Amino acid sequence: MNSKNISNNTIIQYFRKFISTLMIISGALIASFSVACILLPNDAIDYGTAGIAIIISKLTGMNLSAAVFVVFLPFLIIGGFTLGKKFLIKAIIGSAAYMIGLELFESIAFELNTEHFIAVVFGGAILGGGLSLILRCGGCIDGSEILATMVVNKITEKKGKNISMTGILLVFNALVYTAAFLLINRNSALLSLLVYIVATAVIDHFTDRFEAIKQVTIITKNPDPIIKWIKDDMKKTCTVMDSSGAVAGENKTVICYVTYFELQKFRETIKDFEDSAFVTVSTIDEIIK
Repeated sequence: MNSKNISNNTIIQYFRKFISTLMIISGALIASFSVACILLPNDAIDYGTAGIAIIISKLTGMNLSAAVFVVFLPFLIIGGFTLGKKFLIKAIIGSAAYMIGLELFESIAFELNTEHFIAVVFGGAILGGGLSLILRCGGCIDGSEILATMVVNKITEKKGKNISMTGILLVFNALVYTAAFLLINRNSALLSLLVYIVATAVIDHFTDRFEAIKQVTIITKNPDPIIKWIKDDMKKTCTVMDSSGAVAGENKTVICYVTYFELQKFRETIKDFEDSAFVTVSTIDEIIK
């Protein structure tokens, strides 16, 4: 009976991984369609590292997929070291699907007969929808989020202060659009800013503000291995409190603050410790120390 349950659990886990991978690939193809068929023909660009790649491609004539690969590769490697092997695999799958999608959709004749403004809003919404699928499944096709996660971790490590990624991402994308304004043209920069506003609004709606701090609360009877993993592997601190349940009795409550991408790693690993642990996640707007 136990071996049958283990077998069923294994099948369910593989099925979930398959669905997650399928969602990442689908999201990447949706995002690449938006960029290649709607945004670029209407003089707008993507944001983040993809925006940098588009600027490089426009200025040098370099193949867009190759430019995306060159720009994103360093962030991909760093993300693998900082966020783990599972994140790296998902990021590689998403990035590969995104680059293949760019190659595929650039060769397809597609024309949206409408005004630039409407086309860019529509394209930004589609881009946001594709990125939402990727983010919800723990993937990534943009290096700016990885960079922001690294900066947040360094600040947390040195000052013990948890901050959101919002400010870092805003500064990064402001630099991208300033470059577009100076190196391409002002219309492209302004339309691209509209893409960013629409896409992030869609992403925030479907991912519960991925750039915000996430509070993870764990109620368990055996907190020691979880606390050790948080400190040694996640490089985070945590708060431990005594708690009591009406049915479960005496427990320990462990509270930890992580970024959105670290949360994906947290979800995958916490299952390995104790099946009876009760875990909740909430979004934190601000921490006042």
